[in-house]
Amino acid sequence: MNRFYQWPGHGWLALAARWYLGWVFLFACFHKILHPASFALDIATYDILPLSLVNLMAIMLPWAELAAGLLLVLGWRARAAALVVAGMMVMFVVSLLLALNAGLDMSCGCFASQAAQDQDPINGMTVLRDLGWLALALYVVIFDRVPLGIDRLRKQRSEKDV
Repeated sequence: MNRFYQWPGHGWLALAARWYLGWVFLFACFHKILHPASFALDIATYDILPLSLVNLMAIMLPWAELAAGLLLVLGWRARAAALVVAGMMVMFVVSLLLALNAGLDMSCGCFASQAAQDQDPINGMTVLRDLGWLALALYVVIFDRVPLGIDRLRKQRSEKDV
């Protein structure tokens, strides 16, 4: 098992996973940042948060997605960013399951607002997609020991200085 954990190919697989997840989160955050009122309506439709927290979530979450996406793409604090993404994915999956259980017929709000319900509806495939993204994020957290990117450059530079 230890041999598998230390396999050098994990760095390259994790790089692909990081770039994929990073671009997904970057793509997902732009509509939300540009249209916070629409995103607030999406959040409110889930009927999970108290209304007093909906606007705060609509403003804060897209910026967290932007930061996590950038960190994953750049390879800076990549494992921490992947852990944040994993936490967000757990939150998203739970929200989707609660909405499906309640019988809500709505857009997930992931990439577009309620106006685009036909383009991004919640269903079992949405849950499976998000579980796949959760698995990728956990792969990065577990196996990307010295991420390719800024983290690796910083480590190499500090080793030279010693």
